[in-house]
Amino acid sequence: MSTYRFGADLAISASLPKFGVKAKEAVRIGVLTSLTGDASAWGRPGLEGCHIWADWVNAQNGIKIGDQHRLVDIVAFDDQYDPEQAVIGAKHLVTEKDVKIILMLGGDTVPAISDFLKRNKMLATTLLPSDLSPDTPYMIAPCEVHPIYLVTGVDWLAENRPELKTVALCAQRDALGLPSQATYRAAFEAAGIDIVKEILYEGAPQDPDGLVDALLSANPDFLCWDTAYEPFVHMLTEAAYRRGFTGQILSCTCDNYPALIEKTSREFMEGFVFQFPDFDDPALNDPRVNFPRPNEFYSEFVRRFPGEWSAVSWEYCAILEMWRKAVERVQTVEPVAVLSAMKLGGTARNVFGEARWWGKDLFGIDHALVGSWPVVQIQSGRARIVEFRSVLDWWDQHGDLLLRHMRASGQMWDQRLERRMTGSATAGDYAPRIKS
Repeated sequence: MSTYRFGADLAISASLPKFGVKAKEAVRIGVLTSLTGDASAWGRPGLEGCHIWADWVNAQNGIKIGDQHRLVDIVAFDDQYDPEQAVIGAKHLVTEKDVKIILMLGGDTVPAISDFLKRNKMLATTLLPSDLSPDTPYMIAPCEVHPIYLVTGVDWLAENRPELKTVALCAQRDALGLPSQATYRAAFEAAGIDIVKEILYEGAPQDPDGLVDALLSANPDFLCWDTAYEPFVHMLTEAAYRRGFTGQILSCTCDNYPALIEKTSREFMEGFVFQFPDFDDPALNDPRVNFPRPNEFYSEFVRRFPGEWSAVSWEYCAILEMWRKAVERVQTVEPVAVLSAMKLGGTARNVFGEARWWGKDLFGIDHALVGSWPVVQIQSGRARIVEFRSVLDWWDQHGDLLLRHMRASGQMWDQRLERRMTGSATAGDYAPRIKS
């Protein structure tokens, strides 16, 4: 049982300095994500980032609404990436804790709770826009736009390493892996890169050496790990090293890459391309970047949570900063009003600059905030942003390819909604529940 359950709601305001201002009860913010198990690297560090954000906001006297200054409390629930636990957690956060927003990883847990969130008009956020549909009117993806940003890494490789003509791809069969696989297929086709081998696996790769051997049997120019969980990325990368592979590797994430460098070598990891920067990256000091004090945030995070930095460490709190600005604009924390404020005008700034509320063609609803996304490469042992690339520029040229591959894979919003409504999900739509 996780320590982040009912008795440990992680309220942080009690330890903060008291201010001589009139204040109401703290605003409660819900975090419903995996804090244990294989998916925890995309949940727990996000929660830890929320602690830093909350400390910074409360140290500045909280959120100002009229003549009130309201502190913020973070209330977390470990759903273990299990739909049944997600249902328990959503009800706990909404009905017992009266949270005003729920931050989620998304994925396989969303179908189980979407009706509950809709009935309660609860503002919820996901890191996976593939969760979105017209049937989720109060759910938004204001930060990460997985899987569509994956096209930027492929596009960058095609331009900067044109000798790479063939790829072997593997993916886990679940709500993260399947739409990601479809996106990579579209991106590779657009770039003129042939997929010479594809493997879908259930749960954790049971024989990573055998899996990598099967991929290498097709003699690809490079390997792609799709959107594998952190432990899987490590398993597969170490297996590629053991098998003597010396070529390019592409992955959605590469969390805790220093451990991979230790287990393989700096030379082996040189040039590894993925999509998530460290926040001490000098490129994040660009004035277009819309994240408060990124370098300071990174330093604070690694000091307080050593070894925990991951793809999501900054994402949940980036969403909260957008939420805070909307709350102060409309002078209320009520979810529907704040959602309207966040989407006002159809454009906003995401973490990496100007972006557009978008997605109707792909998700059935314009609830994903899409703009540019970084391409990251390991250089001399450090993750460094090599370019910010526009997702929508790629879409304008190749959107038909993505729609075709998403539909062929059964990952379009109407296909997912029909399966959920009819209970006719086929084998492989969702992976077995991940347990620690």
